[in-house]
Parts: sequence; structure tokens; C-alpha cells
Amino acid sequence: MRILIIDDEVNIRQTSMLALEALGHDCMEADSSAAAIKLIQRDAFDAVFLDLRLGEESGLDVIPKLLALEPKLQIVLFTAYSSIDTAVEAMRVGAFDYLAKPFTPDQLRAVLQRMSASRKLENKVAELESRLSSAEPLADFSTREASLQKVFETATKAATSSATILILGESGTGKSILARAIHSRSQQRDGACITVACPSLSRELLESELFGHVKGAFTGAVGETWGKVKAAEGGTLFLDEIGELPLEIQPKLLRLLQEREYERVGDPKVRKANVRVIAATNQNLEELVKAGKFREDLYYRINVITVSMPALRQRLQDLPMLAERHLEFFVKQQGRGIRGYTPAAMAAMQRYSWPGNLRELRNVVERAVILAHGSYVDVGDLPDVFSNAERPAGSSAVAIGSRVTLEELERDHIKAVLAMGVSMEEAATILGIDPATLYRKRKRLAEEEAAAATR
Repeated sequence: MRILIIDDEVNIRQTSMLALEALGHDCMEADSSAAAIKLIQRDAFDAVFLDLRLGEESGLDVIPKLLALEPKLQIVLFTAYSSIDTAVEAMRVGAFDYLAKPFTPDQLRAVLQRMSASRKLENKVAELESRLSSAEPLADFSTREASLQKVFETATKAATSSATILILGESGTGKSILARAIHSRSQQRDGACITVACPSLSRELLESELFGHVKGAFTGAVGETWGKVKAAEGGTLFLDEIGELPLEIQPKLLRLLQEREYERVGDPKVRKANVRVIAATNQNLEELVKAGKFREDLYYRINVITVSMPALRQRLQDLPMLAERHLEFFVKQQGRGIRGYTPAAMAAMQRYSWPGNLRELRNVVERAVILAHGSYVDVGDLPDVFSNAERPAGSSAVAIGSRVTLEELERDHIKAVLAMGVSMEEAATILGIDPATLYRKRKRLAEEEAAAATR
């Protein structure tokens, strides 16, 4: 942590700095509240060690002033004049902890451990709040696809290790959701899972966001930041779309992975990092290496364990389950009384190619829940592209109320229900007939289609 020591006695400041720096922290000192306020206005600090008797001032009066400048400061009050009343008052005005002088190294270490644990918890809460505010359905890794089950099994096994994991897949296939699931099953799950979107910023800003910077490091750097590597300390750093990472930053990321070291922009001091890295990309990194756009050594360093998320069109057996899960989520969120999908709507969804994958499915279902007129989502509640989608060979576009026979309606309805990917028993239940009857009808339909194909 970056710690400011405020005490009017030079010996106390120097002794405290030596003890804290020996434990790996960065320290600065101030002999008065006025000097401390100037430093806090100029630089970023994680914590303050403040003396109760500060010249003519009381440390209890200084605490609110410091918190007004930086509300997240963890302030530890230390003094030789310890009492229960003083401790209670210090906590009341915003102090994090209280340390009586003279203190031992073990006592100091214990306070620092409590501060670190509290900061990790704050990061975890912030991460959870961010995920809740994103209004996403909870991750569920059940699947009917054997190939995808192998992906989930590999990810689950790798989660408990400290190895770097590379997640491949098209945009919208759920790479970030899988990354968070791996984090939640890892040894770093008590820490935060911090996401860095590699394509989102310029090289300078991305480097600063990743590693942090000091004041004046570049144009616009009016203060200090610590970066997401530090925010992920003890947790997971998720590098989304790493294929977009600028070449100039790649050596620094390689150093972070190999040596667990990094430097803030404009700061020569080498810092240690305890983070687990998960990377994801929708690009072919091998092709980027050949094109000179991605470092070969970095590619091999992140390619320790690789899992590939299939496109939604490659896992159509899961589509009904995924669609139902999203429907349940948005029905609760919107307070609608929608009970499911009509067979025609599900059939239309299953013959669609889903270029936007799970992200597109989420948006389509949310839209349908908002616009649906009845108790079931129908084709008309889906975007126009679903109504215009090409129908499977051998089927006909039969609409309710059109000039067709009941036999034609029954044939198309049975085909649509079977296209949902449910079992024969489930299909029979939906159709309200006996499974044996459904088997006979399906056999007859198959024979009719075969005869039509030979004409």
C-alpha cells in the first residue's frame, strides 16, 4: 500500500517508515495536518497513520478533514495516550483502527493484515455490485453438447491451479462469463476479478489503466493512479480481447506474467504483483504472431491452458434451455406474466444463425419480454429477421387462419415442436398426445417427405 505517516515527532515518523517499508509498503511523511493535506491533494494514498497528539491539534479533528479529501482512506490512529473512550471516538469520526504506542512489529503487521483484508472485501463488493448492475442472467454451465461439456470440465480443473488460461471464441460466446466462473472456483476467489478491456483505450491510457501512473507521467496525468493490476492484487486479472493489446505494452505484460513484476508509468520503482491472469480473444493469435502483431513469447506464455467457447449456432441443442433461462430472468426483472415460447417462435430461433451469439440471444429475449402481447413469446414478438429466416427444407409456411387443412396445420406444428430439441416424451406432453402416437405420426411424416423427394 501507499501510506502517509503524520506525526510531529521526526523519530516516530522515521521509525514507522522503516518498519512499513520493510514490509513492502511505500511511505511518505508529514509533520502537520496542513502538510498532509497538501500531499493528499497531490498524490494518491491507500492509508494514513496519524498521531493523536499532533502539535496543537488533535488527530480526532484531522480525521474528518482527510476523509473529506479521500473518502476511501484507511486511517489508523496511534498514540501513547490510549483509552477506550479515545478508541471509540476515533472509530466514530471515521478511523479504521487504533494502535497504542509503543507498538511491536507483530502489532503493526496485524493492523496491516486487517487493512488488506478490508480492502479486498471492498473490491469484491464493488465487483459484485458491478455484475448486478449489468443485469445479466446468472452463469449456468449445464449443457447437452458433449464438446462443450469437455470445455467446462477443462476450465473447472484448471480453475484450482495458478496457471494462465486463454479463452478463445467469437464475440458474444460468453468468454467473460466463463472467466468469472473460473475465478469463483479458484484459490483467488476471495479477491476481486478485475476486467481490462484491451481495445477500449489508446496505448497510453491502456498502459496507465493496467499498471497505473504517477502525476505528470503524460499529458493529462494530474494525479496518481494505481491501476488494475494493483486492484486485482490477490485476485484475478481478466484481459478481455488480448489480441488487441498494443505491441508496446506486450513486453510489460510478459514481465508481469514471468516475473510477477511491473512498474507504473513514470515511476521507476519495481513492484510485485500477486495476480492470476485469464485472457480472452476472438482473434487467431497464431496468425497475429506470423503477421508481427503479437509477440511469440507472450503467446506461448498465455497459452498454458486453452479453452474454446463454441458459437451459439454450434450448440443448438442448448438453445431451448438458454432461451428459457433468459426468459425467466427477464420475466422477473420486467414483472411480466409470460410463461414460455410458442413452438413457432422456438423453431424460428433454432433455424436462425445467431451471428451475435449469446449476447444477441440476451438482447432478443429481453426485447421479446418487453413487447410480447400474450402469455407466450411468438414469432411476431421477435425481430423481423426471425420471420424472414429461411425455413428448413421440406416444411411449409402455414399460418393460423390461412386456407389450409387441419392435417397441414398438425404436420407443421409437430415439426416445429420436434425442432425445439426436446425429447420425444416432452414433445408428446407439449402436443397433448401419447408418445406412441407421436412416434407413429413422426414416422408417417418421414415417409411422406421421402416419397416427395423421389418424385
